[in-house]
Amino acid sequence: MASAGVIAAKIGRSIVRRSGPWMLLSPFVLGSVLLVGFPIALTVPLAFYEYDGLTQPLWRGTWNFSLIFADPVFVTALRNSLLFVALAVPVRMAAAFVLAMLLQHRRRGTALYRACVFLPTVMPDVAYALIWLWIFNPLYGPLNIGLGALGLPRLAWLVDPDTALPAIVIMSLFQIGEGFVLLLAGLRDVPQEYYDVGMVEGAGRVQLFRFITLPLMAPWLLLLTIRDIAVTAQNAFVAAYLMTGGGPYYATLFVPLLVHEEAFDHLRFGDAGAMMLVMYVASSALLFLAFIGIQAWRHDHGD
Repeated sequence: MASAGVIAAKIGRSIVRRSGPWMLLSPFVLGSVLLVGFPIALTVPLAFYEYDGLTQPLWRGTWNFSLIFADPVFVTALRNSLLFVALAVPVRMAAAFVLAMLLQHRRRGTALYRACVFLPTVMPDVAYALIWLWIFNPLYGPLNIGLGALGLPRLAWLVDPDTALPAIVIMSLFQIGEGFVLLLAGLRDVPQEYYDVGMVEGAGRVQLFRFITLPLMAPWLLLLTIRDIAVTAQNAFVAAYLMTGGGPYYATLFVPLLVHEEAFDHLRFGDAGAMMLVMYVASSALLFLAFIGIQAWRHDHGD
């Protein structure tokens, strides 16, 4: 009986060890299914119907897609979204990587600097957007005051079509806390022995970075690039909605904002679903290109 109890206890501990990770992940998986998977499952078929939320849905097939691609406003929004991703993601990745390299070793003040890097990421999007609305104010914003003190021209950041989109890109560069933390973890996994051997062989800092750090960090960079493309494509909504309303002259009109206007202002849920589906496809194409590019880079470097 005692041996049977011991065996049962061992089996129980084994089941707990195996099921523990899944139990920890279950709230996240459940939330993802309810908040992401379920809306996507509704959006995809809705893209092929005419529906205003009040009357019976009417099948339209691919006609919704013909309509939105004939709409210059949607084409502009799609171009702005892709341009925003193309500008923001590489700079965000570079900033997170550089900061992780600089702050990977524990020194005096490092904990405070790390907290400062991570703080903008945990701020509510609305509060963050309102802070930047003040920063970009052309009259009393601190950014223009600083430019004037340096003798540089003051810019009408959010009311000039030439600077409105770059302003949103600049704003996004400070929300890199998650990538920063992951890259810190990745850098800790790089064995110090590799650097010791490289220095014995006469390699300088540039060679150590190029032939040791970058190849070993490539999987982390790939993961973060894929994640950042998916997140950045959606994260511009709050900034554009609160700060510019999509203007000036559609310069900051992004697909998520246009989808919101089509669905909830004009009650054209079918058109909004088609726009969102096109954005999903475009984001997937960007993810595939990023994956192929980083895999090719790793292959060229012998990883």
